[in-house]
Amino acid sequence: MPPIHFLLLTKEPMTITQPTLAVAQASDRSALIHLLDEAKLPTDDLPLELHAFLLYRLDDQLVGSVGLQQWSSQALLRSLAVRASFQGMGLGTSLYQAAVQLARQQSIEELYLITTTADGFFARQGFERIDRALVPEAIRQTAQFGSLCPSTAVVMTKRIRGMPPS
Repeated sequence: MPPIHFLLLTKEPMTITQPTLAVAQASDRSALIHLLDEAKLPTDDLPLELHAFLLYRLDDQLVGSVGLQQWSSQALLRSLAVRASFQGMGLGTSLYQAAVQLARQQSIEELYLITTTADGFFARQGFERIDRALVPEAIRQTAQFGSLCPSTAVVMTKRIRGMPPS
């Protein structure tokens, strides 16, 4: 993760800690839903098991998330969110890179995502827009594709098998 720099003017000494990355646990569910609600991202279809979700915490506060929903060698990259007060520090990019590493460990070859606001960010990560009709059936059957995200949302894909780690 890139270093985080803060300039704080205060009379009292402070300790600045780095966010820690961890796999989500069942006990993280309500905090994750709160973060995703703040980011205006869908939560109705969150899986009961959160083992494919990665979270950034700073002390006891959840500050970022990303998740994967896998079908064979394909996955939906979802729920990439960073708390507003922590945006612009590289946490989103770091979460994305951690998700790609997790995807490779699970033999995922292609990532898909649906976005209404972050297509520029994902294009910088190497994703390309794809026509909705070309999306694999497993991805089209998800609640995000079918009903939770508007039909005007951008669908993007990236092949990660055989690509060097970013």
